[in-house]
Amino acid sequence: MRGTGGPLLCIGDLLSDVGDEEHVVQAPSPSPSCSSSSVSDSSLAPDLTELFQENYEHLNKALVGTDHSWTALTLKLCTALETANELVQSTNSNVGLLSEKVGELQKVVKRADSAIAAAKAVHVNLDEDKGVFIDNAKFK
Repeated sequence: MRGTGGPLLCIGDLLSDVGDEEHVVQAPSPSPSCSSSSVSDSSLAPDLTELFQENYEHLNKALVGTDHSWTALTLKLCTALETANELVQSTNSNVGLLSEKVGELQKVVKRADSAIAAAKAVHVNLDEDKGVFIDNAKFK
């Protein structure tokens, strides 16, 4: 479609750019009409890359053809991108919470290590005191 002009050129160029890029492009924030239940929907494909690729290929086929199914396929592709964006945001949020929990666990482990070290020191001191007491008892 490149070089033919018209609105399809813009859509084709956009899809070509999105499909050809190796780095992640941040999608626009999800529209209010898109509910968060779509993120947790169990009918989603487990591999978002595969889902995107399938939608992208269908859209490219429609753009090459003469029918107008490209409009619905464009919406489907955009929905897949919005869903992926929501999943990434949710994952980032979960990673933040997990990081906080790991920090709390590290503090607990440090306190436990300190308590163990203190208990060992007390045990060593008691053993030393007991040894001195036994040595003094022998000299009497």
